Amino acid sequence: MIPIFFKPRRTDGQARLDNDDVPDSTSRRNVMKASALLTGVLAAQSAVGLLAPSLAWALDVHHLNQKQADAVLVLIKTLYPHKNLPDAIYALAVKDVDGFAGSADGKQLVADGLSKLEAKSGGKWNKLSAAARHKLVASVIDDPFVQKVRNMCLTSLYDNELAFAHFGYQGEAFSKGGYVFRGFNDLTWLPNPPASASPALSS
Repeated sequence: MIPIFFKPRRTDGQARLDNDDVPDSTSRRNVMKASALLTGVLAAQSAVGLLAPSLAWALDVHHLNQKQADAVLVLIKTLYPHKNLPDAIYALAVKDVDGFAGSADGKQLVADGLSKLEAKSGGKWNKLSAAARHKLVASVIDDPFVQKVRNMCLTSLYDNELAFAHFGYQGEAFSKGGYVFRGFNDLTWLPNPPASASPALSS
Protein backbone atom coordinates (compact mmCIF):
# COMPACT_ATOMS: atom_id res chain seq x y z
CA MET A 1 0.00 0.00 0.00
CA ILE A 2 1.37 3.40 -0.99
CA PRO A 3 1.96 5.46 2.21
CA ILE A 4 0.81 8.76 0.68
CA PHE A 5 -2.55 10.33 1.21
CA PHE A 6 -4.13 12.54 -1.42
CA LYS A 7 -6.02 15.68 -0.55
CA PRO A 8 -9.33 16.71 -2.08
CA ARG A 9 -8.73 19.19 -4.86
CA ARG A 10 -8.94 22.75 -3.62
CA THR A 11 -11.16 25.17 -5.49
CA ASP A 12 -8.76 28.07 -4.93
CA GLY A 13 -5.86 26.30 -6.66
CA GLN A 14 -3.63 26.27 -3.57
CA ALA A 15 -1.49 23.27 -2.68
CA ARG A 16 -1.09 23.89 1.05
CA LEU A 17 -2.31 21.29 3.53
CA ASP A 18 -4.95 22.16 6.08
CA ASN A 19 -6.22 19.72 8.69
CA ASP A 20 -9.67 19.86 7.10
CA ASP A 21 -8.17 18.66 3.80
CA VAL A 22 -7.11 15.29 5.21
CA PRO A 23 -9.37 12.51 3.88
CA ASP A 24 -11.51 10.69 6.42
CA SER A 25 -9.60 7.47 5.64
CA THR A 26 -6.41 9.00 7.03
CA SER A 27 -5.99 9.29 10.78
CA ARG A 28 -5.76 12.96 11.65
CA ARG A 29 -4.12 11.99 14.93
CA ASN A 30 -1.25 10.42 12.98
CA VAL A 31 -0.82 13.57 10.93
CA MET A 32 -0.78 15.72 14.03
CA LYS A 33 1.88 13.47 15.58
CA ALA A 34 4.10 13.74 12.51
CA SER A 35 7.32 15.64 13.03
CA ALA A 36 7.57 16.62 9.36
CA LEU A 37 5.33 16.79 6.32
CA LEU A 38 6.20 16.59 2.64
CA THR A 39 3.60 17.95 0.25
CA GLY A 40 3.26 18.65 -3.44
CA VAL A 41 1.07 18.70 -6.52
CA LEU A 42 1.20 16.26 -9.43
CA ALA A 43 1.19 17.38 -13.04
CA ALA A 44 -2.37 17.02 -14.26
CA GLN A 45 -1.58 15.22 -17.53
CA SER A 46 1.27 13.06 -16.24
CA ALA A 47 0.89 9.28 -15.98
CA VAL A 48 0.96 9.54 -12.18
CA GLY A 49 -1.44 12.47 -12.16
CA LEU A 50 -3.94 10.49 -14.20
CA LEU A 51 -3.59 7.51 -11.84
CA ALA A 52 -3.89 9.36 -8.52
CA PRO A 53 -7.30 10.20 -7.04
CA SER A 54 -6.29 13.87 -6.79
CA LEU A 55 -3.34 16.03 -7.76
CA ALA A 56 -2.41 17.30 -4.28
CA TRP A 57 -0.55 14.85 -2.04
CA ALA A 58 1.10 14.79 1.37
CA LEU A 59 3.32 12.38 3.27
CA ASP A 60 3.98 12.52 7.00
CA VAL A 61 7.21 11.38 8.65
CA HIS A 62 7.64 10.73 12.35
CA HIS A 63 11.32 10.27 13.14
CA LEU A 64 12.92 12.99 11.00
CA ASN A 65 12.39 16.68 11.57
CA GLN A 66 11.38 18.90 8.67
CA LYS A 67 14.93 19.97 7.82
CA GLN A 68 16.13 16.37 7.81
CA ALA A 69 13.20 15.16 5.70
CA ASP A 70 13.83 17.89 3.13
CA ALA A 71 17.56 17.10 3.08
CA VAL A 72 16.93 13.37 2.60
CA LEU A 73 14.58 14.17 -0.28
CA VAL A 74 17.30 16.24 -1.95
CA LEU A 75 19.86 13.44 -1.43
CA ILE A 76 17.58 10.85 -3.01
CA LYS A 77 16.92 13.09 -6.01
CA THR A 78 20.70 13.54 -6.35
CA LEU A 79 21.43 9.82 -6.16
CA TYR A 80 18.65 8.90 -8.59
CA PRO A 81 17.97 11.85 -10.89
CA HIS A 82 15.05 11.31 -13.26
CA LYS A 83 13.62 13.99 -15.48
CA ASN A 84 10.05 14.81 -14.51
CA LEU A 85 9.83 12.11 -11.82
CA PRO A 86 7.26 13.50 -9.32
CA ASP A 87 8.37 14.31 -5.80
CA ALA A 88 5.48 12.11 -4.64
CA ILE A 89 7.50 9.09 -5.78
CA TYR A 90 10.75 10.34 -4.26
CA ALA A 91 8.82 10.91 -1.03
CA LEU A 92 8.11 7.17 -0.78
CA ALA A 93 11.84 6.60 -0.35
CA VAL A 94 11.97 9.35 2.29
CA LYS A 95 9.24 7.47 4.15
CA ASP A 96 11.41 4.35 4.29
CA VAL A 97 14.43 6.34 5.49
CA ASP A 98 12.16 7.77 8.17
CA GLY A 99 11.23 4.24 9.21
CA PHE A 100 14.92 3.32 9.40
CA ALA A 101 15.48 6.34 11.65
CA GLY A 102 12.97 4.87 14.09
CA SER A 103 15.77 2.97 15.83
CA ALA A 104 18.44 4.68 17.89
CA ASP A 105 21.26 3.48 15.62
CA GLY A 106 19.36 4.44 12.50
CA LYS A 107 18.52 7.89 13.81
CA GLN A 108 22.18 8.49 14.67
CA LEU A 109 23.38 7.31 11.26
CA VAL A 110 20.94 9.63 9.49
CA ALA A 111 21.83 12.57 11.72
CA ASP A 112 25.57 12.05 11.25
CA GLY A 113 25.22 11.60 7.51
CA LEU A 114 23.13 14.72 7.03
CA SER A 115 25.50 16.70 9.24
CA LYS A 116 28.37 15.68 6.99
CA LEU A 117 26.48 16.84 3.88
CA GLU A 118 25.66 20.15 5.55
CA ALA A 119 29.28 20.65 6.63
CA LYS A 120 30.68 19.88 3.18
CA SER A 121 28.16 22.20 1.55
CA GLY A 122 28.80 25.07 3.93
CA GLY A 123 25.33 24.71 5.39
CA LYS A 124 23.69 25.08 1.97
CA TRP A 125 22.95 21.47 1.06
CA ASN A 126 19.33 22.03 0.02
CA LYS A 127 20.25 25.13 -2.00
CA LEU A 128 23.13 23.74 -4.07
CA SER A 129 22.76 23.36 -7.81
CA ALA A 130 22.20 19.86 -9.16
CA ALA A 131 25.76 19.77 -10.50
CA ALA A 132 27.24 20.86 -7.18
CA ARG A 133 25.19 18.30 -5.25
CA HIS A 134 26.26 15.54 -7.62
CA LYS A 135 29.92 16.45 -7.16
CA LEU A 136 29.55 16.57 -3.38
CA VAL A 137 27.73 13.22 -3.16
CA ALA A 138 30.31 11.62 -5.43
CA SER A 139 32.99 12.66 -2.94
CA VAL A 140 31.18 10.92 -0.05
CA ILE A 141 29.62 8.03 -1.94
CA ASP A 142 31.22 5.48 0.39
CA ASP A 143 29.76 7.11 3.50
CA PRO A 144 27.62 4.53 5.40
CA PHE A 145 24.59 6.85 5.42
CA VAL A 146 24.79 7.59 1.70
CA GLN A 147 25.19 3.89 0.95
CA LYS A 148 22.23 3.03 3.17
CA VAL A 149 19.96 5.49 1.39
CA ARG A 150 21.31 4.43 -1.98
CA ASN A 151 20.51 0.77 -1.33
CA MET A 152 17.10 1.45 0.20
CA CYS A 153 16.05 3.40 -2.88
CA LEU A 154 16.48 0.38 -5.15
CA THR A 155 13.15 -0.90 -3.86
CA SER A 156 11.61 2.16 -2.19
CA LEU A 157 11.86 4.33 -5.27
CA TYR A 158 11.01 1.87 -8.01
CA ASP A 159 8.87 -0.93 -6.59
CA ASN A 160 5.53 0.87 -6.28
CA GLU A 161 2.50 1.59 -8.44
CA LEU A 162 3.27 5.28 -8.89
CA ALA A 163 6.75 4.51 -10.25
CA PHE A 164 5.31 1.81 -12.50
CA ALA A 165 2.87 4.35 -13.96
CA HIS A 166 5.61 6.94 -14.50
CA PHE A 167 8.05 4.60 -16.21
CA GLY A 168 5.42 2.69 -18.16
CA TYR A 169 5.95 -0.67 -16.45
CA GLN A 170 2.82 -2.80 -16.47
CA GLY A 171 3.79 -4.86 -13.43
CA GLU A 172 4.02 -8.59 -12.98
CA ALA A 173 1.87 -10.69 -15.30
CA PHE A 174 1.76 -14.14 -13.69
CA SER A 175 -1.36 -13.44 -11.65
CA LYS A 176 -3.02 -11.96 -14.75
CA GLY A 177 -2.44 -14.90 -17.09
CA GLY A 178 1.09 -14.18 -18.21
CA TYR A 179 2.56 -11.85 -20.81
CA VAL A 180 1.33 -13.93 -23.76
CA PHE A 181 -2.15 -12.60 -23.15
CA ARG A 182 -1.11 -9.10 -22.07
CA GLY A 183 1.05 -8.03 -25.00
CA PHE A 184 4.47 -9.55 -24.46
CA ASN A 185 5.99 -7.41 -27.22
CA ASP A 186 4.28 -4.06 -26.60
CA LEU A 187 7.21 -2.45 -24.80
CA THR A 188 6.81 1.24 -25.56
CA TRP A 189 9.30 2.91 -23.25
CA LEU A 190 12.47 1.58 -24.96
CA PRO A 191 13.49 1.85 -28.65
CA ASN A 192 13.15 -1.23 -30.82
CA PRO A 193 16.40 -3.21 -31.02
CA PRO A 194 18.18 -3.39 -34.38
CA ALA A 195 17.72 -6.45 -36.52
CA SER A 196 21.33 -7.40 -35.87
CA ALA A 197 20.46 -7.98 -32.21
CA SER A 198 18.33 -11.00 -33.13
CA PRO A 199 19.96 -14.35 -33.83
CA ALA A 200 19.96 -15.42 -37.45
CA LEU A 201 17.31 -18.03 -38.23
CA SER A 202 18.63 -21.22 -39.76
CA SER A 203 16.87 -22.52 -42.83
